[in-house]
Amino acid sequence: MPQTTLIIATRNAHKTKEIRQMAGDSYLVRDANDFHDFPQVEETGTTFLQNATLKAEAISSCVDGFVLSDDSGLEVDALDGAPGVWSSSFGGEEGNHTRNNHRLLDDMRQVPQDRRSARFVCVMVVACKGKARAHFRGSVEGRILLAPSGEEGFGYDPLFAPIGYEVSFAELGAEIKNQLSHRARALSAALEWLNNHAG
Repeated sequence: MPQTTLIIATRNAHKTKEIRQMAGDSYLVRDANDFHDFPQVEETGTTFLQNATLKAEAISSCVDGFVLSDDSGLEVDALDGAPGVWSSSFGGEEGNHTRNNHRLLDDMRQVPQDRRSARFVCVMVVACKGKARAHFRGSVEGRILLAPSGEEGFGYDPLFAPIGYEVSFAELGAEIKNQLSHRARALSAALEWLNNHAG
């Protein structure tokens, strides 16, 4: 059976790698780095769904096939849900994971262990020919650690320990993380939908 092409609306190589690992051999996973004229889409939404929809519809109007976009972030209960949709720029510079993590630790300095609950949230949108076709949400509950730990993963992974584990996402390794993560849960639902509609 030929592979179905799935275009990921991102230039984030870490994100593409995770999705490619989870999607398996049934899909040829490509991303913005494979296209010269991939448009830059401004994420002006105030929710994960709004931002994911903006990206999916804009990209799918320029390329053939199914486009998968996601918007994801970290919601910390003690910070009233922040950083939320602004997770990637929380430290003041877009995509600077080190600054984001430093700010999170600073903001959480006075928060005791029993109030450090948080969750990663991912919303994915599948679009084709400029129109969103379906959306999916995944989340994973956990807590914010007192200090970063682990070398794998990216973003806030070194500071987030999922429920049931004493170590961070950055210590668990890709195989376990890809079974637990917010992105894995949203992607599982998205792939199930694609398996029924991609033909």
